[in-house]
Amino acid sequence: MDNRKILQDFPKAELGFFPTPVVKLTNLSRHLGGPEILMKRDDLTGLALGGNKTRKLEYILGDALAKGCDTVVTAGAQQSNHCRQTAAAAAKLNLSCHLLLGGDKPEESTGNLLLDTLFGAQLHYCKGNRKGEDIPRLVEDLKSQGHKPYVIPYGGSNELGAIGFVEAGFELAAQIDTDTLSHVFFASSSGGTHAGLMIAKSMLKHQYMLTGIQIDKAESSAGEFKQRVLALANSTSDALNLNQVFNSEDVILDDGYLGAGYGVLCEPEKSAIQLLAKTEGILLDPVYTGRAFAAMVDKIGSGKLVSGQQILFWHTGGAPSVFAYADKLL
Repeated sequence: MDNRKILQDFPKAELGFFPTPVVKLTNLSRHLGGPEILMKRDDLTGLALGGNKTRKLEYILGDALAKGCDTVVTAGAQQSNHCRQTAAAAAKLNLSCHLLLGGDKPEESTGNLLLDTLFGAQLHYCKGNRKGEDIPRLVEDLKSQGHKPYVIPYGGSNELGAIGFVEAGFELAAQIDTDTLSHVFFASSSGGTHAGLMIAKSMLKHQYMLTGIQIDKAESSAGEFKQRVLALANSTSDALNLNQVFNSEDVILDDGYLGAGYGVLCEPEKSAIQLLAKTEGILLDPVYTGRAFAAMVDKIGSGKLVSGQQILFWHTGGAPSVFAYADKLL
């Protein structure tokens, strides 16, 4: 049975270059002296210098177009990879784009913020409200102006966004022998990537440990984020008419690498970025992949991942934000 058939009822906008490659990090594996390390290069999805959000946006914006919307609205931090890819996708699809960004308007635009502007997005600075708290007011304003806005959730993480990563899980299985994998690591922040990969893993009956490295400190104490991933996995399973019901034990989320908080670059992230750049010529970003990759390297160094195993790091992109952190990386 072709598992992809369950996705056929969902409209899709073609935005990325797929499949993205899986590569062996031979130099890094030798340097660390632990397991064989593979990398899924979703930093090469093609849209706006790449990133995992392209997969989510294909289904989210497919829905927006099917509903006849002319404007998209979403939110994020000033160096949001999601906002950057949303702005580019909107430009490609001839949609107006409004981005609600945290903080105050900076004196100088760099990294993702520069790209948002080049793609023609209209930027709204919302101080402490980086997760879309101000979206309802803007939507009403746009409607009063005669527009038909479509709201994209924070990080593109709803059922449609998660479906993009169900498809990604199928894609990985077509590329490599997943039976040889012991672990898959990735940055888990808004939940859609995590939920989609959980569903694909379950459908394909894969045995590797799917481990999300939690990035945002805000929700860790109450376990709120884990419950959000669980709820999204189950609601996406329902949307796909699957019989699978997930429970808390199915969500493997490591919150031991939160550092000084969201977007705060510390020595582990800095060292991870420099290590991969110098051994493999591949760039991580300071907020998401740098932190998740640092966690994986720490697990290798502490002997939790050993020679004879094969592991995979899912690179979710974000390299443009490196330029915004230049003074902290050098």
